[in-house]
Amino acid sequence: MIGFQFSEYIPSQEGSTFDKLLNLFKELLIHTSGDVSEALSWLTKLDREYELTTDDYGMSNFIDDLIEKGYIKQDPRDGAGGQFKPSKKMEVQLRQKALEDIFGQLKKAKRGKHSTRYTGRGDETTSELRPYEFGDSLDNLAISESLKNAQINHGIEDFQLTTNDLEVQESFYQSQMSTVLMIDISHSMILYGEDRITPAKKVAMALAELITTRYPKDTLDILVFGNDAWPIEVKDLPYLEVGPYHTNTVAGLELAMDLLRRRRNPNKQIFMITDGKPTCIKKGKKYYKNSFGLDRTIINRTLNLAGRCRKLDIPVTTFMIARDPYLVNFVEQFTKTNNGKAFFSGLSGLGEFVFMDYKNNKRKRH
Repeated sequence: MIGFQFSEYIPSQEGSTFDKLLNLFKELLIHTSGDVSEALSWLTKLDREYELTTDDYGMSNFIDDLIEKGYIKQDPRDGAGGQFKPSKKMEVQLRQKALEDIFGQLKKAKRGKHSTRYTGRGDETTSELRPYEFGDSLDNLAISESLKNAQINHGIEDFQLTTNDLEVQESFYQSQMSTVLMIDISHSMILYGEDRITPAKKVAMALAELITTRYPKDTLDILVFGNDAWPIEVKDLPYLEVGPYHTNTVAGLELAMDLLRRRRNPNKQIFMITDGKPTCIKKGKKYYKNSFGLDRTIINRTLNLAGRCRKLDIPVTTFMIARDPYLVNFVEQFTKTNNGKAFFSGLSGLGEFVFMDYKNNKRKRH
């Protein structure tokens, strides 16, 4: 178990004691991969140091409220004395918190649609006008131009407005996208005591909440990869833990391509969040591993898959949490082979990069 570092807590003057404790509890749940007991233990230690509770409202009251309000529940399989676990309500709250923390500036974004460069029936209007066609939304009606046409065509004395007089503002065609999000859960994500998996989980939760609430017609598949790769559900994101794994990027890409192959949507893309180079592939039933330097056998297999994705018109956007020169060189090779995109960032900017590239990519594909 890696340690946690906390800065000084400065109490807010707004909100109830429960609300303040709940926000901290949510953050701790992500750090502890959904371990309610451990999160409450950390919260109790913070309370002793920073006096988060009051004489009228203590930790026992907070726990009672968590249960009463349906944020935590006992697993019925554990019996009456079983451990508490986050409820579905809490899982939704965690994703919403991640969305607010990372993509908070998107509150006023349009729901569920992305624009392309191609005109058609959509909601985002352009400056161009065209005659009204059956099925066009009247929300895009060009009132001034339509009235002017009616006056020219029928005159003032016999003024009337017909469908032949109507003009509408052209709008951008709204596209859909199928996305696979790959999350590296190899041991290097907590190597040397640096917690990289928690920010990766927060980004994944925020992206999942963004797509499901703002772009409901899109599809999102999520997978994790270490020595192997396997799909997970959105509800599993808060509970992800790093394992004693190497980084089998090939297995992740193969599974991502298989998941996208099942989607009939022609617009497809892969996001890959990782902090290290590929160090593992599978040869038959055996693993071939090499953690030292860039192994050409492993790298070539990875680059071959990048090329296959390019042929299938599946761009891969790589978010690399590292800046080592030899690693930068590998990512540049991978990106060039795939004709995708790559970002090298610290942990704090990862979420912003994810969204900006997601939206830009959606605008470019049709």
